[in-house]
Amino acid sequence: MDRFFFFYSLFVIFLYSLVLKIYNEKILVVDDELSIRQILETRLSIRGYEVLLAANGEDALSLFKKEQPNLVILDIMLPKIDGYEVCTEIRKESKVPIIMLTALGDIGDRVMGLELGADDYVMKPFSPKELEARIRSVLRRSENQTTPSLQASNQSILKIGDLAIDTNKRQVFKGKKRIKLTGMEFNLLELLIKKAGERLSRSMILDRVWGYTPERYVDTRVVDVHISRLRSKLEEDPSNPDLIITARGTGYMFQNYKNNTFT
Repeated sequence: MDRFFFFYSLFVIFLYSLVLKIYNEKILVVDDELSIRQILETRLSIRGYEVLLAANGEDALSLFKKEQPNLVILDIMLPKIDGYEVCTEIRKESKVPIIMLTALGDIGDRVMGLELGADDYVMKPFSPKELEARIRSVLRRSENQTTPSLQASNQSILKIGDLAIDTNKRQVFKGKKRIKLTGMEFNLLELLIKKAGERLSRSMILDRVWGYTPERYVDTRVVDVHISRLRSKLEEDPSNPDLIITARGTGYMFQNYKNNTFT
């Protein structure tokens, strides 16, 4: 009887592991430091994620194409292909959330990943607990991207000049050309439009878009870089914006044009 229960328990554990493999979110961890890969694999597996590991840029791109993970944790300093290039290649085909890891001290190096399309970055050395919180926030926002929240389905397209913003399909067109936005960029645009005419602080934007509460310190440059990317994609003259205005001493504001129309 004891032997029966032993093998029955093994069978149940096996089935449970299969269920986890099928339904769990996949996270691709890319770092050339073995210790970091091991720590993150252990902690994230305990949290129920399926963890994929890569030690260089080439393996990362190969794994990404094969496994299609739900989120990528990407170190910048990698052998063969660095994290910047990996981020660029992923963004050519996917809106998957990317959190970059960096030990580089220069501010320009830190935000370059954001400018290439990453959703967030974490400085090394980092707290695994803090990184896990960032992962949960980013994945939660990513999961909500298919839920229209601005208007009912029969009034989903906002027209501003030659811009058409479809809040249901989460698509933006400039004239007849589709403008590619990452999931986080669209979330940010959606918040700005919803609060058009209101001054939004950087801390409020971090809370509403990234899910980062004010008591946790997060570099507000994340917001600034994403605003800059939106302007470069949507504005006629990004250096002199008409849509997304800087509210001095506060944050940002989406211009509340009277001739905006929903169709």
